Amino acid sequence: MIQIRYLGLIAMMVGTFQFSSKVKAQGLNAKEKSIISISSLTAKGKLENLKTELNTGLEAGLTVNEIKEILVHCYAYCGFPRSISGLQTFIKVMEERKAKGIKDNLGAEASLITNESSKYERGKKILGELTGVPQPEQLSGYAAFAPTIDTFLKEHLFADIFERDILTYAQRELVTISVISAIGDAEPMLQSHLGISLKVGTAPMKLNEFIEVIKLKVGEKEAHSARKVLDEVLKGKR
Repeated sequence: MIQIRYLGLIAMMVGTFQFSSKVKAQGLNAKEKSIISISSLTAKGKLENLKTELNTGLEAGLTVNEIKEILVHCYAYCGFPRSISGLQTFIKVMEERKAKGIKDNLGAEASLITNESSKYERGKKILGELTGVPQPEQLSGYAAFAPTIDTFLKEHLFADIFERDILTYAQRELVTISVISAIGDAEPMLQSHLGISLKVGTAPMKLNEFIEVIKLKVGEKEAHSARKVLDEVLKGKR
């Protein structure tokens, strides 16, 4: 009797371990794949393909406000023209879905930011949280050469945008690396943001799958370039 109980306990422990391993090994979910597709196609300006992916994203469970936030976030890395074109495309998709009687989930609105302390210091703190490295007091490189862009970066990108709560840091970084991969020729920034993605909890398996989504939705050239950068980032983490 004791032996049977013992064997049952072992079987339960093995089952639990296998389940835990599967959970840890999970790749991108449907919403994350849609975030990558929507962001990269917006950056490329492939609006017909974007229409399809916007529909797919809504069906995958992204809310209307989450998609709006994705498209707004894109502008920081590929500019207003692409971002606004993406939003205009989304308006058309919403109109078409409404005409078909489809009622989509609007989702939560962004919370009001009540923190009135220095936006520069808030942005600096958020950047430190993302990178895991406290930001230096002394500017260097491009920031020292053109302090204005450092101010815009800290106050606008990391305070005004990253401080908003509709998307998580991990989701925002997924948008960011998708846009940078799609536009290409920005390897140092891509390397930095892939590192941040790992830091905020995106597993290497998901980043490897991210490359496959880029290949499928954007192209082999862009995926190959992103793969080279990701391999270097992952090599440095071993």
